[in-house]
Amino acid sequence: MASPSDRKYTKEHEWVMLDGDTGTVGITDYAQDQLGDIVFVDVPSSGTVTALQKFGEIESVKAVSELYSPVSGEVVERNEGLEDNPQWVNDDPYGEGWMIRVKLTSPADVDALMSSTDYEEFLKTASD
Repeated sequence: MASPSDRKYTKEHEWVMLDGDTGTVGITDYAQDQLGDIVFVDVPSSGTVTALQKFGEIESVKAVSELYSPVSGEVVERNEGLEDNPQWVNDDPYGEGWMIRVKLTSPADVDALMSSTDYEEFLKTASD
């Protein structure tokens, strides 16, 4: 699955899609594929997140992994549906499998992230 061009990416395989000053955050198709079947997602429903710092955890049948926020800001919403349907992250990581929405406090954070083209190139070098 190609990385959608309407978002920005981290080297930790998270993405953010901006809508004004709010960003929707999730993990990439590559990340969910590496994790395997997702069984639990633990993300905040409020509070602040800091760019490239831990904001939650994701558990698969293989391992528990930390989630890192691509941007800094205030959590304004979390995907409540993931509580009962963690497999959405596997089935639709760029849609139904989103994790949190963040009101950005530092929009410049986005400038430090990779475009979809840059992320695809990063994946090629990371898997060599």
